Amino acid sequence: MHVHRYRPSASRPASAGASALVLALIGAGLATIAGPQIAPAFYDPPLTTVNVPLPTPVQTPEPQPKQQDQIVRPTTPPLHQPDSLVKLPTATPPMGTTTDLVPVLPDPPAPPGPGSGGVTIDPPRAPVMVGAAIDPRYADALQPPYPSYERRAGVEGTVTVRVRIDTSGRVSAVEIVNSVSEGLANATRRHALSRWRFKPATRDGIPVESWKTMTLRFTLVD
Repeated sequence: MHVHRYRPSASRPASAGASALVLALIGAGLATIAGPQIAPAFYDPPLTTVNVPLPTPVQTPEPQPKQQDQIVRPTTPPLHQPDSLVKLPTATPPMGTTTDLVPVLPDPPAPPGPGSGGVTIDPPRAPVMVGAAIDPRYADALQPPYPSYERRAGVEGTVTVRVRIDTSGRVSAVEIVNSVSEGLANATRRHALSRWRFKPATRDGIPVESWKTMTLRFTLVD
């Protein structure tokens, strides 16, 4: 009978080392649990504050509008104004008068002096004017016929007209100066233009136009 004895294997030293390592780790862990290490405390230094006043804001003046350069113009002295014209009163001929135009004649020449031997010239004579006159051949045709409606109304009175007589002696225009009624005035105008005849006015024997005033009377006869 063979008795086998226990022999440790070759790996025994290695197992012993591992066990020692485990024991070391366990010891370290126990040490950590038993007394934890406290880290050193760090403190911030006290903070000191200083009250610094804010600077006063500087007010910037608003920009002023640029003034336009004034243009200096030379002053012109006022012109001399003449005094206002004074209107002279116009000479007015008196009412009821007629102003005839008279040709202005040149002054006669001075008589020649002694020993001058000059020739005397006669001044020109004024033209000979002859006014228009009623042609006696038509004298009975001056009175216009009495309008029937004026006769029935009993209207009577005078009519004054101013007629223009041409170079043939006929009436070319009639102006009513005064009339008692419009009917008598119209009758006189129509009759003068159609029936009146005159000897025309002349200037040095040459017929010229002229104006003549005529007054006619209308009277009712029973």
